[in-house]
Amino acid sequence: MTLWFVFALMTVAAIFAVLWPLSRGTASRAGGSEAVVYKDQLAEVDRDVAAGQIGAAEAEAARVEISRRLLAAADNARDLPAQSNPGLRRSSAVLALVGLPIAAVAFYLALGSPQLGDFPLAARTRAADANQPLENLVAQVEAHLEKNPTDGRGWNVLAPVLARLGRYDDAVRAFRNSIAYNGDSAERRSDLGEALVGSGGGVVTGDAKAEFERAVALNADDPKANYFLGLAAEQDGRTADAATIWRDMLAKAPSDAPWRPLLQAALVRVGGPAPPALSNDAVAAAKDMNEADRGAMIRGMVDRLATRLKQNGDDVEGWLRLVRAYMVMGERDKAMSAVLDARQGVANDADRLRQLNEGLKNLGLDG
Repeated sequence: MTLWFVFALMTVAAIFAVLWPLSRGTASRAGGSEAVVYKDQLAEVDRDVAAGQIGAAEAEAARVEISRRLLAAADNARDLPAQSNPGLRRSSAVLALVGLPIAAVAFYLALGSPQLGDFPLAARTRAADANQPLENLVAQVEAHLEKNPTDGRGWNVLAPVLARLGRYDDAVRAFRNSIAYNGDSAERRSDLGEALVGSGGGVVTGDAKAEFERAVALNADDPKANYFLGLAAEQDGRTADAATIWRDMLAKAPSDAPWRPLLQAALVRVGGPAPPALSNDAVAAAKDMNEADRGAMIRGMVDRLATRLKQNGDDVEGWLRLVRAYMVMGERDKAMSAVLDARQGVANDADRLRQLNEGLKNLGLDG
């Protein structure tokens, strides 16, 4: 509405600018011309002669000069008939009053955006640009939450981003606010516990452990909470308890669970049995074998995996399983050789190389 009011004022100003000189020209001609002035001067000369203020010779000279000017003014008026034409002035006024608004509207409809909806300034400033750096987007969300501290959805979005940026203390506060305004859940409690672990430099503190226990109370199978409870047991020196927790998780986990390699590496770290080269079906079949047959079966599967990876070296998970298997069997030299082969196999793919290095770090190897 304000925009249209401004447009109306601009239109009035434009019309006024056109009509002003026309009105001035009309007023000047209606109020008196040069001819009228010179006729008044001739009458004034006659009055001065009658009053005896000037002589006859001076009066005659003045009449001649004034008459000359009067004739010149009359000639000029005949040369400019259009300027004194009232019809032309009326046509110009009508054109200005009607034509200018019509032309402006036609121009706007052709080149403007009359159907574009209103977009308030506040919403414009909050609109996120995907090309901005992540820190700028985070700052915009934080500014929004300062004005709207009860926006649970905003805290839910901001908290994990702060954790990924390494701002763990801010992430802890954001996760607490998310729980306060979105409600309690096992996922939010385990995320809060993970942020507390990050804030503690990787140590599962008492506060973090309490959050993981709350998460397990809400969902006994929450993978993140159970993993960190096992890590807390390992950090407390209770490696047997840690191995038990992680083995139970593996037993319940689906075969394609993305966190299975992390658990298997953790079991290797605490000395627990973990035949990572075997599938769940193979493990079930191996239970009825004697030790020699079981060992031969595992060796055969590891050798077949190594052969396949030499032919297709871009399988990161396959390389990690092979390295893990060699470590479980105590063949560290073969494990390190497999690491070199794996890096050569994925050297041309930055994402796979990064994934490989992260997996090797989880195995306790230098990524």
